[in-house]
Amino acid sequence: MESPIERIRLSQTAKDQLLKLKRNTDIEQWNILCRWAFCRSLAEPTPPTSVPIPQDSNVEMTWRVFAGEMGDIFLLALKQRCHNDGLDINRETLITQFRLHLHRGIGYLAGDANIKKIEDLIEMATKKL
Repeated sequence: MESPIERIRLSQTAKDQLLKLKRNTDIEQWNILCRWAFCRSLAEPTPPTSVPIPQDSNVEMTWRVFAGEMGDIFLLALKQRCHNDGLDINRETLITQFRLHLHRGIGYLAGDANIKKIEDLIEMATKKL
């Protein structure tokens, strides 16, 4: 399945938050942390707030790097979420909603004082929000 999202560039704030998560979890790859963050945001019952997100950091990756072999699954999850939130499932909406979910999820993970190691991410993922 072809993704409308080609490249992902993070905000400087998101980069700083990911650096904190890298230190806490010892997960070195940006894309792995971003996958956790995206899923964390999708798990929230409310849609993310539509706010402008600057692309002012030097952290950039392609969709293929972000999603890896799970690209189709991530894209389907995003489309389903847009549908559930009553949004159109067009290219621009998908790109915007992906950025909003990704950045919201990064903020949630970085702001969670309980995440001090990788096992805390696993525990969070296996319990009901």
